[in-house]
Amino acid sequence: MTPLTAHPSPRFGGETDLPGDKSISHRALILAALASGTSRITGLLDSDDVRATENAVKAFGAHVERDVDGVVHVTGRDWTSPAEPIDCGNSGTSARLLMGAAAGFEGLAASFTGDDSLSSRPMERITQPLRRMGASFEGGDTLPLDLIGARLGGIDFASPVASAQVKSAILLAGLRTQAPVRIVEPRPSRDHTEIMLAQFGVEGGVEEVEEGIAISLGEQRALSATDLSIPGDPSSAAFLWAAAAMIPGAKVTTRGVLVNGTRTGFIEKLEEMGAAVSLDNHVLRSGEPVGDVTVAHDRLEPVHVTPDEVPSMIDEIPMLACVAAMADGESLFEGIGELRVKESDRIGAVAAGLTANGVTAFATEDSLRIIGKGEVMGGRMVSTRHDHRIAMAFLTLGLAAKGAITVDNAEPIATSFPDFTALVRSLGGGISTR
Repeated sequence: MTPLTAHPSPRFGGETDLPGDKSISHRALILAALASGTSRITGLLDSDDVRATENAVKAFGAHVERDVDGVVHVTGRDWTSPAEPIDCGNSGTSARLLMGAAAGFEGLAASFTGDDSLSSRPMERITQPLRRMGASFEGGDTLPLDLIGARLGGIDFASPVASAQVKSAILLAGLRTQAPVRIVEPRPSRDHTEIMLAQFGVEGGVEEVEEGIAISLGEQRALSATDLSIPGDPSSAAFLWAAAAMIPGAKVTTRGVLVNGTRTGFIEKLEEMGAAVSLDNHVLRSGEPVGDVTVAHDRLEPVHVTPDEVPSMIDEIPMLACVAAMADGESLFEGIGELRVKESDRIGAVAAGLTANGVTAFATEDSLRIIGKGEVMGGRMVSTRHDHRIAMAFLTLGLAAKGAITVDNAEPIATSFPDFTALVRSLGGGISTR
């Protein structure tokens, strides 16, 4: 357990680059490990979660080499049974996407494990459609699970939730069959897998249907190696944007950050709440929209997040809830039940952390109501429940609160944003070990 304390930081601001996007980094490694030839990846995030995926694709037989300048070269091959269990650590993306990618290799046998947090998270949402396609699993709804790959058939799957991990697992499995593969989501989820499949030469389609959004694979499903550039992670940038929005006089520019429409819910809500937001140097990089985003402080209004908006900000809701605590009035987050089964029960963790620091917050099974007073007193310890996003959200709130906020354990931050503390300090944020 490594506590950290964030102190009020009235001189916060500046310009910075960001670490590579975590979601795209996972997918880059997996698709490159399945492709014919050697792919070159720049900007890959170096975090515990992404290292778990890297170690896994090596165990399945791919070759991964890192240059001294951080460029990663991945040579793909047909996957074979690993000698040891695949340890996914704390990464649900690793576990779920790797199961999908491995499911189509006939006779491949692999065991998937994870830490205590990951081992409490539901996996049936992945194993159920993969079983329908022909893969076999031994185990229950949580890790550890044993997979036996098979010659897969197709699937027309109506997903009960908008989940990029469910969708991606099915698409990755579908690369190993020529049968029709189609997923229908009730609303759009992040589309990085679809974009990256096209970069590797795979055909696919997306269309609106009565039930929501239908995603399908085309006839061309062979992956060819390519060069990829990973943009900055908006989920990491969110903490810097939030600090700029909350601290009077603050202004932050994040260069080269992903601005994919399935990931912009947080920044759109910040602007709706009153923060000054601008986008410059908008370009496409490896199929993804990228730009320089600037956020500056202004008076914040309460926010209402609806169920349809949740997928575009699912990882940023803990931070947005903390920003809402700095607004004057009642904010409401609806349809956020998925946060109960993340790295922690994030609804409960946010409500408890805000309450401890003088904010009135009411939680239900799938909603959160926050009564902001335009300021947060702070001064208290927050239990992170071993969750990186809870730790970073409350440290960020501590930069803007009246009194310092301490988190009981900052170690999980390494799973997604190892440079968080150093980067915040470089922008004038007061974070200390006491």
